[in-house]
Amino acid sequence: MHHQNPVFIPGPTNMPESLRRACDLPTIDHRSSLFADILHPARDGVRRVLKSADAEVFLFPSTGTGGWETAITNTLSPGDTVLAARNGMFSQKWIDMCQRHKLEVIIVETPWGEGIPADRFEEILTGDKGHAIKAVLATHNETATGVRSDIAAVRRAMDAAGHPALLFVDGVSSIGSMPFEFDGWKVDIAVTGSQKGFMLPAGLGIAAFSKKAMAAAETGGLPRTYFDIRDMVKGYAANGYPYTPAVGLLNGLKVASGMLLAEGLDNVFARHTRIAEGVRAAVHAWGMELCAARPALYSDTVSAIRTPEGFDAARIVKHASQRYDIAFGAGLGQVAGKVFRIGHLGSLTDVMALSGIAAAEMVMADLGLKIRLGSGVAAAQEIYRTTAQPLALAAE
Repeated sequence: MHHQNPVFIPGPTNMPESLRRACDLPTIDHRSSLFADILHPARDGVRRVLKSADAEVFLFPSTGTGGWETAITNTLSPGDTVLAARNGMFSQKWIDMCQRHKLEVIIVETPWGEGIPADRFEEILTGDKGHAIKAVLATHNETATGVRSDIAAVRRAMDAAGHPALLFVDGVSSIGSMPFEFDGWKVDIAVTGSQKGFMLPAGLGIAAFSKKAMAAAETGGLPRTYFDIRDMVKGYAANGYPYTPAVGLLNGLKVASGMLLAEGLDNVFARHTRIAEGVRAAVHAWGMELCAARPALYSDTVSAIRTPEGFDAARIVKHASQRYDIAFGAGLGQVAGKVFRIGHLGSLTDVMALSGIAAAEMVMADLGLKIRLGSGVAAAQEIYRTTAQPLALAAE
């Protein structure tokens, strides 16, 4: 690959040059005062992106999966019960992790393409009179299907049931790209990674804890060492880590958070919505459908596109890579071979998105699908022409 084309996978995402340089640091002593000037602004920046006043932010040399394990092992004990919907590959991965940790999981089977059934959660929680359920797991944005679930509705269901369970939210492919209200939704633990909305290389697992979750960490009985937040708290108080930190990535996170906040979170979210709407307009112009069952569920970070019955969607991903040196996402799990995915998050512009749409059209035409070249591009152009913010206004 020539590494000149943008990627259109749902993470890792394209990196702005300024962030690549921010990660490229000479070695410093991570036990010196210099490190504090990186660590604390990075944590504070994440807290502000999450829209929280006082969440404790933990930054592990890891990925989002490490953030999941941080949430589980610090707050739960062997045999505890958790509630989760299985509506895609990544909700399934979280369920699998809980089961491997010997937790009991109440699984609400949900069609792939649908969001979390908050009404069913409310029924289950209302019926849990003994409060055996200790945590509710919610995947905000199911990356495999391009489905965004309503976390505010999940919180309302928990409150309506009067249930004290913790609320854990997987925001790996949503945080930094779509609205996320840590305090407003009364989230107890939010998990993400560096390689999605923060536009950095993979390598940081990010977990934010509420006061309630911090209290639960004092009694959690699952084994924990590397992901023990108690050790992290002690390290942060001394401006350091309990082990060697990923200094370059942390500096990148500091700069990335600053970039998002400088653009303005509402502007960041509006940009993602606009680009996503262009991709969705292209899909409809091709005569295809999204995996997401209805518009209210459409993700603003990734679109999973259903190909015609009998056509192997994996051919699109392979041909795009081999012929045009461009990356799209493959279908996963139940939708493997049935969808291909266009990631549209992180460092992306209208013009970059148009290049991805045009490339997808060429690939599908090459493979014999009934695609009229330019149809999706034209549909997206209409969206971008009529909704883009003029540069003169953006600079004011």
